[in-house]
Amino acid sequence: MKTRTRLVTAIGAALWLIPAVQALAGIDFTAGDWKVDISGNVNAFYVGAGCDDGPPSQTLITGGLACTGSDSAAVRNGLLPAALVFSASSRQGDLDVGVTIGLYPGINSSAAAGVNGAGLPAALQTPGIDARQAFFTFGDASWGSVKMGRDIGIYAKDAILDDMTLLGVGSVGNNAAPGNTSLGRIGIGYIYTDWIPQITYSTPNFGGFNFSAGIFQPLNAVGYASYTQHDSPQFQAGVSYAWGDTPQQGLTGKVWLDVVTQEAKASSADQIANGLGADTSFSGDSWDAGIKFGIGGFEAVLYGYTGSGIGTTGLFILPTSALGEKRDSSGGYAQMTYKFDKVKLGLSYGESKLDLADDEKLVINPLNNVYASDLVKQNKSGVFGVYYSLTKSITLVGEYIDGKSKAWNGNTADEQTYVIGGIIFF
Repeated sequence: MKTRTRLVTAIGAALWLIPAVQALAGIDFTAGDWKVDISGNVNAFYVGAGCDDGPPSQTLITGGLACTGSDSAAVRNGLLPAALVFSASSRQGDLDVGVTIGLYPGINSSAAAGVNGAGLPAALQTPGIDARQAFFTFGDASWGSVKMGRDIGIYAKDAILDDMTLLGVGSVGNNAAPGNTSLGRIGIGYIYTDWIPQITYSTPNFGGFNFSAGIFQPLNAVGYASYTQHDSPQFQAGVSYAWGDTPQQGLTGKVWLDVVTQEAKASSADQIANGLGADTSFSGDSWDAGIKFGIGGFEAVLYGYTGSGIGTTGLFILPTSALGEKRDSSGGYAQMTYKFDKVKLGLSYGESKLDLADDEKLVINPLNNVYASDLVKQNKSGVFGVYYSLTKSITLVGEYIDGKSKAWNGNTADEQTYVIGGIIFF
């Protein structure tokens, strides 16, 4: 249980708002040469999580995302925290320039882990404000744009932007002590894109085609072995093609392909901690692909990823064994929604898998493919959601989530969660 809590806390520290959702609304005005936009959201949900109360010897799963122990009830944020985002743009000479700064508070009280870690639901506590988005851009429609600062990544970005639980909760993570966000489908269908310091270039739109590539702050490996030294940046790139205007006018859609790669090395202190025989470096690589299409009120998403040394749930979380041998990762999700009048109904299924490294494959029962490790083998869930547009700014949400985690040694944990609440954009 402690291992799972630490992992969810580490994941929670990276669960950050997707600003593209805020394109639904905004307050803008002109000040001198600048056009200023202020946008954001506030949300709140009642979440009841039915956890697996089986004995720890049968439910303990390192990296498992289904909750164990007592059931929990919470009033909390969903996959999105609250947000207040300031953006400004201007045409200066031959360049379009812009700047964005985002502040992300939550409604739940913070603990020592910070505003995005496990919360502290106790008297006389207070939530925190996370200032985690800060970047500027310059460019022109003739040649593209350059972004510098901290913003959403390229790899797996579309996976979360198209996740229907983005306006709701999805899988909850730590519901007994909620932080700023839930998990949605993070770790249960895709690896979280994260928000990372970067310098990226994006092409202009060529008849629906777009390409982006950049260098990113390399990330430390989190798990059984430590790799905290980096002498080269992380690299991400993505290409996409979109067609159509609105589903009511015919078939609309988008296809995309992304890649991420990074090398991580063990510092002198890491090598001592990792012990004799551990690899001194490893490289992590992954690619993903997806398609989204819609017609009339129907919309569907199909997404998948595969990689090696990339980990699961978050980038470079549990990517290797204790000796630095890489683990393979894979997963994806399928989603269908149908909207009529003000109501949207959605069904979604997804799973994420993490393989054992070669040096971890100590077999207990070869007939049933059971190994000694309690490392997570699979996190999966099915989600049914109802989303009602009360006004053009307010969406009321109801969800039911059936989740399951399974370890390589046969341990399992089941979770059933129901959600009711709402979100407002401005």
